[in-house]
Amino acid sequence: MKKSLQGRVMFIYLYVDDILFTRDNHTMVQDFKQSMVKEFEKTNLGLIAYFLGLEVKQCSDEIFISQVKYATKVLKKFVMEDCCPADNPVEYGTKLTKEGEGDLVNPIYYKSIMGCLYYLTCTRPDILFGVSLINRYMEKPRSSHLKTTKRILYFIKGTTSYGSFYSSSHNLEITGYSDSDWAGNLEDRKSPTVFVFFMGETTFTWTLKKQSIVALSTCEAEYIVVASCVCHAIWLRKLMEDLQKQSKATQIFIDKKSAIVLVKNPVHHERSKHIDTRFYFIREHIKEGDMELVHVKTHEQKNLVHHECSKHIDTRFHFIREHIKEGDVELVNVKIMNKLLTFFKVIKDSCFLLFAEEA
Repeated sequence: MKKSLQGRVMFIYLYVDDILFTRDNHTMVQDFKQSMVKEFEKTNLGLIAYFLGLEVKQCSDEIFISQVKYATKVLKKFVMEDCCPADNPVEYGTKLTKEGEGDLVNPIYYKSIMGCLYYLTCTRPDILFGVSLINRYMEKPRSSHLKTTKRILYFIKGTTSYGSFYSSSHNLEITGYSDSDWAGNLEDRKSPTVFVFFMGETTFTWTLKKQSIVALSTCEAEYIVVASCVCHAIWLRKLMEDLQKQSKATQIFIDKKSAIVLVKNPVHHERSKHIDTRFYFIREHIKEGDMELVHVKTHEQKNLVHHECSKHIDTRFHFIREHIKEGDVELVNVKIMNKLLTFFKVIKDSCFLLFAEEA
């Protein structure tokens, strides 16, 4: 990042010999181009249209990013170009274990599909839950694991033109949503840490990972997630100081009231004394006014897609698909997006991101 004396900023991204940059001042771009020409031989390709498999369409205040060519190439690679499309990436009620069912399959073939699907999540976070699920069984995959993997490809077959839509905004206030699925892993009964952060109405960072310890209650699982979420929020606040310092406390929404009570008033000693003391640092940030925990109803959580998306596929998933089109920002409502986190962040001043289909 480059920052001028006047407070103007420019972000520069370098990959091998390709450079991408964006700014909030045209003069900085011209100066940067001239300095690069003096030092290196370069070709100016203008506004980005295609980069590392990402197809980008830009308007005055909108950006649409997709991976149509790459998705089509992946389907052809695994002989799925003529398959029947699926309605959702993960079938309702899917439960997988390491033992699995059926015969062992070629792990190299399985890992090859996994690698391709992972790269598709750059613009297709709607498949992120499914990809994370099947990723657990790469060591000794069986037929049941491969079946779930291929269903994601079936889903991609019917949605190759989907991508990420961005619209500019000036709201840079950060808010977070955290949640956990207690004992969600069938093998070791560890709970997932799930949180997502919004900048205004734009989702720009999220995490789904397994906790390092086994939580003994839903309250403890949620408490551990909040601790991780606060750590990330502190880092984001410092990172965003170069753009706009947030004076108000960062609100973190959780759907477990007992976890909020435990943070604000640690009176449940018998229930909480076993929780590692390193998670208690969030109380300090609550007292200092940097963070604020806010209760949100479970059906209004914005990040449940990561571990519960298959429970709500038939209703919310397709309802959102039908109503969000490229550029149709006003159709999206916070309550519509309860169970489906389908956002990805790029920096262009400050952007709204919506899951969209190319018109």
